[in-house]
Amino acid sequence: MSALQLINASARLGGRVVLDGVSFEVDAGELVAVVGPNGAGKSSAIRALAGLLPLSAGEARLGGDSVSRLTDRQRAERVAYLPQERRIAWNLPALEVAALGAPFLSGADASAAALKALVEVEADHLAHRGVAEMSGGERARVLLARALATGAQTILADEPIAGLDPDAQLMVLERLHDRARSGQAVLVTLHDLTLAARHADRVVVLAEGRVVADAAPMQAMTPDVMTRVFGLTARWIETSDGPLLSGVRYSDGSGSGVRVESSEL
Repeated sequence: MSALQLINASARLGGRVVLDGVSFEVDAGELVAVVGPNGAGKSSAIRALAGLLPLSAGEARLGGDSVSRLTDRQRAERVAYLPQERRIAWNLPALEVAALGAPFLSGADASAAALKALVEVEADHLAHRGVAEMSGGERARVLLARALATGAQTILADEPIAGLDPDAQLMVLERLHDRARSGQAVLVTLHDLTLAARHADRVVVLAEGRVVADAAPMQAMTPDVMTRVFGLTARWIETSDGPLLSGVRYSDGSGSGVRVESSEL
């Protein structure tokens, strides 16, 4: 049984179609990246699976059950949701913010889960600092820790590396990859195509609310798809570190922290 599924899912926002018959699934132990141009429907797919975007047709499922039939508590127990927005209303210490990810545990157990998650994202030194006194990158780590503290079987992460420096980007993706290897199902939206290719087990390419490709990175992001969807000329090349998506520029000489040559991606 798949951990999460969209089945012929359609949705509208403000009169605009944002999902148009989208179908894909993620199994336990997989990290799947959803990529596509701005407005392709990436965040809408994540929000539909989290139960935050009603569908006009089709179905979203978590653990085989329709999201629309789950209670708020059941959704919270089954899925950890990391939204793209990083607003935190109050200047709480990082430990308390991370503990909000474990609302069904006792106070002591929630704090323990929060501290463990902060250690996991290398932010335990921020445990007692107010989030309003942190940089954007530090807050991003704390919010990731909040999601990891849930212990949910499924993780939905919407642009978790946006605005982070290259080292932090790689750390976040490595932690999510580790969670998938431990048996959780991880679905993440990304703008950086090369990092998606490097870290995802499978890539779902969206364009105009529809699935264009759903396969292993090399099969999903073919030269034809890259041209049709992103307007890029790109190809796969073999390197000593394995296949690499060419047609991108590097932010440093090591090939880490790459960005696609288009601000629209």
